[in-house]
Amino acid sequence: MRERILIVGAGFAGMWTALGAMRLLDQQGKADGSVEVAVIAPQPELHIRPRLYEKNAAQMKAPLSDIFANVGVRFIRGHAMSISTETNTVTYADEDGLELSISYSKLVLATGSVLHRPDIRGLIHAFNVDQLADAAELEDHISQLARLPETRARNTVVVAGGGFTGIETAAEMPHRMRAALGGNADIRVVIVERAPAIGPDLGPGPRPVIEQALSELGVETLLLSPILEIDHNGVTLKSGERIDAATVIWTAGARAHPITGQIDAHKDSFGRLHVDRNLKVIGHANVFATGDVACAATDDRGNRTMMSCQHAQNLGRSSGYNVAADLLGVPPIPYGQEKYVTCLDLGPWGAVYTEGWDRQVKLTGAEAKKLKTTINTTWIYPPSADRAAALEAADPLRVVVA
Repeated sequence: MRERILIVGAGFAGMWTALGAMRLLDQQGKADGSVEVAVIAPQPELHIRPRLYEKNAAQMKAPLSDIFANVGVRFIRGHAMSISTETNTVTYADEDGLELSISYSKLVLATGSVLHRPDIRGLIHAFNVDQLADAAELEDHISQLARLPETRARNTVVVAGGGFTGIETAAEMPHRMRAALGGNADIRVVIVERAPAIGPDLGPGPRPVIEQALSELGVETLLLSPILEIDHNGVTLKSGERIDAATVIWTAGARAHPITGQIDAHKDSFGRLHVDRNLKVIGHANVFATGDVACAATDDRGNRTMMSCQHAQNLGRSSGYNVAADLLGVPPIPYGQEKYVTCLDLGPWGAVYTEGWDRQVKLTGAEAKKLKTTINTTWIYPPSADRAAALEAADPLRVVVA
């Protein structure tokens, strides 16, 4: 019976894991079918989630079938349901809903993150930009607003959450709303944040730039304003303040995919599995975790990975190499990502680019926007489907941000 590396998930981390594993198998002369690399996911496509705050959300995907076929990765269309680390099997529902099981020699969990949905009354009435279908639904809603009678509520957008996604989404809304309702429409966009400052996780470094950009875009911020209830006509804050809005967008946080709960291992407050420097789940000889489901050290100074595309891509390259190395008895290459950067899109105003965990501002405005455009349209997309180029791009030592 041949060995199998089974990867659950075809997002950034899952895709790069598959390519990284095939790269090492190829280097070791094992790309002859003696070891199978298989990916389970609903679709053979990469959803470009970092761009779902933009318009044309339905187009934010890239095909993976040719890449996987050319490098020798087996794609299994299905939805993972359960994992047994005792029998080394994963149960999944195929495209017809039939429940099937597949065994593995080594498992890589790369199922990503999901939107955090706390117990808030009426949250079902809010839109979001978490998944492709969600962002497309919001876009369709905005395109239909012009059919409604002109009211303050019709022209108002409330963005719940002033973190990275909330800021990027809110910065896009004034011009997207005017594109739908007319250039002279009296648009109101409000970020509602429960913390005392905008971008609480981004720290004080880029905050003045963010505040300036939002102000010049006409985006309001309400701080220390947790939401009590959402309905189809707007939101009610815990303070009692009411904001009438036909469009409420929930962006407040993410959690690791709940399937991580099936792995008996230590997890952080986001549900991410603690892994060692080779991305193996601590306490499990045959299970690796990567991307948004992994809580991994980025360096020796106590910094840990963020739920971000920036970390997911390098985590994937490393988990791919190391899971194959573990199977073949080849020395691993410990994961590390010393340089941390952020590039926050601020809509028509521009962007802000920072370096370091203390987020020192290096670029702002149009200059930063140019970098953000390059990131969003080039860097985060899959490599060429050419076999040699795809495997070369999966080098775990590749430096993307110098």
